[in-house]
Amino acid sequence: MSAPSDPAASAQPAPTAATASSGLTFKLHPLVIVNVSDHYTRVKAQATFSSEPASAGKAQASCSAEAPSEPAVPPRVFGCVIGVQRGRTVEIFNSFELVIDPVTGTLERAFLEKKLELYKKVFPDLYVLGWYSTGSDVQDTDMLIHKALMDINESPVYLLLNPAINHSQKDLPVTIYESELHVIDGGPQLIFVRSNYTIETVEAERISVDHVAHLKPSDGSSAATQLAAHLTGIHSAIKMLNSRVRVIQQYLGSMQKGDIPLDNSLLRQVSSLVRRLPAMESEKFQDDFLTEYNDTLLMTYLAMFTNCSSTMNELVEKFNTTYERATARRGGRGAFM
Repeated sequence: MSAPSDPAASAQPAPTAATASSGLTFKLHPLVIVNVSDHYTRVKAQATFSSEPASAGKAQASCSAEAPSEPAVPPRVFGCVIGVQRGRTVEIFNSFELVIDPVTGTLERAFLEKKLELYKKVFPDLYVLGWYSTGSDVQDTDMLIHKALMDINESPVYLLLNPAINHSQKDLPVTIYESELHVIDGGPQLIFVRSNYTIETVEAERISVDHVAHLKPSDGSSAATQLAAHLTGIHSAIKMLNSRVRVIQQYLGSMQKGDIPLDNSLLRQVSSLVRRLPAMESEKFQDDFLTEYNDTLLMTYLAMFTNCSSTMNELVEKFNTTYERATARRGGRGAFM
């Protein structure tokens, strides 16, 4: 749900530190990013739709004196992130929305507890790891929500999604923060610190993300965009494979020169990898490949002949029907074939 706080007050960034010192490893699943983006898009669309009638009424009431309208402040949305923590690894799997009190700007505990109860029935192994919000930077009011969740998780994480479009930015507009106690101006203060994360996916998520990425654009453009994205993905995969092969080659060259010590375990892995390549050039592989290729071509030709025969039979039947009708009126023979 969007926060109804004052834009001037919420625009003040909160103090943050560069990097976290907890040593935790964060793994973020694409489903969380999709959920947060969908939440923000829905709230923004609802806010735009509800503001249109009011602006139309003002335009009809005062046609002579028109004041310049202020740019609309993008809404902020809030929610919880859930997942698991195994040792020093925190894996964020899913998320759900939160309701903010419109007067105080605090969490509605009844809604949060009800959501947790429902999620526990479906996902008993997932726990509340923290919360998420949208915006370009951390705000002062974010720490109040962060402290409110400490009774559920003593060290919650804060995921911030920046919805602003920046075409020059290649990284995901997602930042994960932890909270640490620092001494500021002679007193202890809880501040947000940035944490690194990696994207972790499962098979179902990869299929879903790939399906969304290959959807045809809604602006009516051709399928060239899909082809370009597909070729770009193949090019990136080949480029990454080439770079990794070069790393192995350089490593083996340095090991052969004596610059680095021998690692028998790694040499066995490289040898096992290299042994797979000659198998693709063996005579048996070529025979099996050609046999399967010829069988596939034969099935294609048979299917084509069957289709042609079916079309020919339909043509003969139509010709016979026409011939029978023509000869019946003249009293001649009935069938052509």
